[in-house]
Amino acid sequence: MRSLLSRLDHRFVPQPDPARVGWLADWTYAHRGLHGAGRVENSASAFRAAIASGFGIECDIQRSADDVAMVFHDWDFMRLIGRPEKSASLTAVEWRALSYLEGEEPPIALKELLDLVEGRVPILIEIKSKRGYDVERSCEAVAECLASYDGLHAVMSFDVRVSRWFRKNGPQTVQGLVMREDDKGYTQKAWQRHLALWAAKPEFLAYHVEALPNPMVTALREAGLPIATWTVSTPELAKRAQANADALIAEGEGIG
Repeated sequence: MRSLLSRLDHRFVPQPDPARVGWLADWTYAHRGLHGAGRVENSASAFRAAIASGFGIECDIQRSADDVAMVFHDWDFMRLIGRPEKSASLTAVEWRALSYLEGEEPPIALKELLDLVEGRVPILIEIKSKRGYDVERSCEAVAECLASYDGLHAVMSFDVRVSRWFRKNGPQTVQGLVMREDDKGYTQKAWQRHLALWAAKPEFLAYHVEALPNPMVTALREAGLPIATWTVSTPELAKRAQANADALIAEGEGIG
C-alpha cells in the first residue's frame, strides 16, 4: 500500500479533518430523493419520502435565468416535463409554473428543499456543470442558500472549480469531487484523476460504483479520504459499494 501511495504522490492525497467529514459515512443517501411509485426524481415528494424513511438526500442543482439554485438534473425540461426549453432559459418564477409529467408537482428551488429538510437528514448537493459553463455563478447561488442553513450538508461536482470555489469562499461547507472513469466522464485516464485530485483538494470523493474496486480509491480511502459511491441501484451493487466505500448514494433495489 505504501508503494501505491508513493506512486499517487502525497500532493494527490487530500487530508480532510475527520471532525468535518465523519458524518458522511453514517448515512445512506437517496439518489435524487426516494423517487419511484409516482414520486419524481428531485421532487419535494421524493425528498419527503427520503426523510420519512430515514435516508440522507442527494440532489442536483441547475441555475435559472435569474441565478436561482433550482433542484433539477437535466439541462433541458424534455425528459421530465415534456418541454423543449433549456433549464437556464427560464426564471425561477417560470420554473415554478411548470409541472412534472408524472406527479404534477413543480420543480423546487434549493431554498425550498432546505426549508423542507430543516436539518433532519444530511444533504449532498451536486452542482451540475459542463464545458464552457460559468459554474461559479451556480456556486454563488448555492452558497447564498446555505449561508443561514445549520443542517449537515456538502456540495460536490465533477467540476474541480466547485471544490476550489467553496474552499475559498464557503469554507464552512464540506466539498467533494465526483468522478467516473467511463466515456461519460472527464477522468478516464489515471493522470486526469490525479490532476483532478490535486486541483480540487476535495474533502471526500463520490465515485462511480461501476469503477470499484480500484487501487487508487482503495489507497485514498485507507489514507483517510471518505468515499461515497453512486448510483447503487441493485443488491449486487450494494454489496460492492459496502465493501469498497463509506457511504452509498442509492436508488431502487439498491437502497434496501
